[in-house]
Amino acid sequence: MAADNGMGGERMRVAVGISGASGTIYGIRLLEELRKSPSLEAHLVISSSGKRTLVAETDWTVKRVEALADVVYDDRDVGASLASGSFRTAGMVIAPCSIKTLAALASCHADTLIARAGDVTLKEGRPLLALVRETPLHLGHLRQMVAFAEMGGIVFPPVPAFYQRPATVDEIVSQTVARVLARMGLEHDPVPEWTSGGRSPSGA
Repeated sequence: MAADNGMGGERMRVAVGISGASGTIYGIRLLEELRKSPSLEAHLVISSSGKRTLVAETDWTVKRVEALADVVYDDRDVGASLASGSFRTAGMVIAPCSIKTLAALASCHADTLIARAGDVTLKEGRPLLALVRETPLHLGHLRQMVAFAEMGGIVFPPVPAFYQRPATVDEIVSQTVARVLARMGLEHDPVPEWTSGGRSPSGA
């Protein structure tokens, strides 16, 4: 059983939302990484659009993805545990996050469980990372991002760092997920640090 504070005891609860934007592989990889750690417990919500996109973009089935999580919720169930601030978590990651979901969070329009769980995460002062997937961005998109950030949300577009010379899409995805876990302060396989431009105190 997970600890009641989501941050100590046996396991830390981490809420994961997969919305309908392109890039469902980010949510899948995140679940795979969370599953590696015995100290973390993944609580998953996939929107109806997210399920359609997942099947269209990957070789995964919805059932296989849900099997990666410890607990799975119906996005229509706004009365689920994740909808309450009393159900403590270490935070939430929406990967990927559609503009529709971002707008719902920015306007507190919590008519789905992903939006409600995100709103609860914000109001309780817990980290909420949104891997926003859209390009190009018009002014309306940017305003939603600003509103979300002003409320305490973390806009986290999945932008690769090419100085690490990724050779495959898999490396790019893994790199982003590692950075997400680092930003959440959770256990993860570290990505290489950028060290150019410095020198040792001895001048060597």
